[in-house]
Amino acid sequence: MIQCSQCSREFNPQNVSELVASISGSIMGDECIESYYYCDPCVVYTVEVFWDFFSGQESTSVQGPIKKSVGDEKVALIKQCAGPWNKKCRCTAHQSYFEGSLD
Repeated sequence: MIQCSQCSREFNPQNVSELVASISGSIMGDECIESYYYCDPCVVYTVEVFWDFFSGQESTSVQGPIKKSVGDEKVALIKQCAGPWNKKCRCTAHQSYFEGSLD
């Protein structure tokens, strides 16, 4: 379970107000998935970063707390894409989010 990076409360991934947005991209053959969770009591985001390496290894890390204003910008960018789960998407939102580093 993912926890708030500020208060350690466990997020419920079934709760749409907590798991706000997720985006996937392919970088040098690796898949990177970043999922944004929002903690209403803390007014911050926590980001789960999952890397599926081409070599077969996987890695998960958590970033945060992220200020609401910064997280809101990232979430708005992700929501500009009709298929943010598509690691092969090369729309403007994907390119901007991954700062041009997609393969």
